[in-house]
Amino acid sequence: MTVSPSDHRDGFVPFPAEVAESYRAAGYWTGKTLADLLRDTAVRYPDRPALITGDGVCDYAELDAEVDRWACGFSTLGMTPGDRVVLHLPNVAEFVPVLFGLLRAGIIPVLALPAHRRTEIEHLARLSGAVGYLIADRQGDFSYTGLAADLVAELPALRHVLVLGDPGPFTALATVPRMAPAPKEVSAPDIDPSDIALLLVSGGTTGLPKLIARTHDDYGYLCRASAEVCGIGPDDVYMATLPAAHNFTLSSPGIIGCVWAGAAITLIDDPSPENAFAVIERHRVTFTSVVPPLARLWCTATEWEQADLSSLRLLQAGGSKLAEVNAREVGPALGARLQQVFGMAEGLLNYTRDEDDEDIVCRTQGRPLSPADEIRIVDEEGNDVGPGEEGELLTRGPYTIRGYYRAPEHNARSFTPDGFYRSGDLVRRLPSGHLIVSGRIKDVINRGGENIACDEVEEHLLAHPAVRHAAAVGLPDPELGERTCAFLVVDGELPSLPALRRFLTDRGLAAFKLPDELRAAAALPVTAVGKIDKKALRAGA
Repeated sequence: MTVSPSDHRDGFVPFPAEVAESYRAAGYWTGKTLADLLRDTAVRYPDRPALITGDGVCDYAELDAEVDRWACGFSTLGMTPGDRVVLHLPNVAEFVPVLFGLLRAGIIPVLALPAHRRTEIEHLARLSGAVGYLIADRQGDFSYTGLAADLVAELPALRHVLVLGDPGPFTALATVPRMAPAPKEVSAPDIDPSDIALLLVSGGTTGLPKLIARTHDDYGYLCRASAEVCGIGPDDVYMATLPAAHNFTLSSPGIIGCVWAGAAITLIDDPSPENAFAVIERHRVTFTSVVPPLARLWCTATEWEQADLSSLRLLQAGGSKLAEVNAREVGPALGARLQQVFGMAEGLLNYTRDEDDEDIVCRTQGRPLSPADEIRIVDEEGNDVGPGEEGELLTRGPYTIRGYYRAPEHNARSFTPDGFYRSGDLVRRLPSGHLIVSGRIKDVINRGGENIACDEVEEHLLAHPAVRHAAAVGLPDPELGERTCAFLVVDGELPSLPALRRFLTDRGLAAFKLPDELRAAAALPVTAVGKIDKKALRAGA
């Protein structure tokens, strides 16, 4: 499906008008754009540190002015409000002003993750109707400009490729004309806060990732409320440890929440204890967000790393479930308060709170952020379960979408007729309202906080000439939570794991989706209705 670049609201599912008005009346939605959040903070805290980089510190007044220049530059290139641009940058200082520059110009960023490769990026660009692709030249051994060349050949709508670093045949980001714009009241486009602000990428539980359209109203509320729940203020320093384009890093409260609160932000692209601890010590970082495998690694690393971590007051853990035994290690090892965060890019966020006792913090994944969050826990027939019983989590509220972007078939399955999102998460709810996550009902592997759709991996595996049947299964892993095991029925010899991973990489599969191990099978077990019996495969493994 290739979409015209001009029709950005086609396929967008808005909140029902009466529901939207109720959220405005309750004060959840304030009519501010995400770029307004930065402008307001620059007025309140012009001299406070905003962005800490290798070159020094940029205050909020300077950041706001730089964002104006980026917005002017993108407009000068011919990009117009409503255009979509795939933003595919790693954790570099430029990420923040470029993101807000796009937002201020009314251009819609499509937030791709650094690990995404051709399969995902071509899909996202085609589905969104993107006119631009904004990248770094390379990361490690991977050339993003090579990927861009392939995309431009396939997608005629992709008119702008802007590159941080060596541009090759494309346009260097540094050469985008960033002159001081006209007065703000003249230069800023008229942006409807109920319109799409940005497009997030789903966890990809059903094949290629879906696009999640977040509005200025709903995403702004999410970021503000998250900063308030976490107690974030202008004296805080946030370290963006996970990919900046991830919903967790962006909004929970993340980069945008910090901008609203006037906190300082620093970004790292190497989350190893050696590097991360050094940055915490150097910049007196007060909080950061990590996935459970990284939390476990950091706790263990305190046995040999000697950095001063005394400034770190809050460690957020999310993306997948943190085991209770590991949760209890965080405070003693790192000296920081643990906050469990459970949520989804589609909306609902749950946090443990400062006032929660240790058992609640270590055993649960938090309770809903907003008093307007509506929760249902249902059985396989869609009936509400009894108190404390396990069921699928359904939710709706002032920051939970009412439908994926340009995905009517998915929407028919993923949303109830009255607007509840079917999360696919199995949970239990305590009398306090806190949720305990017990698993997933969808065929997905949660590998170190990244959701991997089994059917997508299997489709690529079946393209190998030696593979007749394939099943991707998540097996327990002490570091990753789950690792990906590929069970293969093959003609002849089983390919080696390195050879198969090279084959899948050449097909454009992202590195985090590659199998961690292979197992040969004479045949794949099936259920009574003929589906592959993955429970039997896990049990046998």
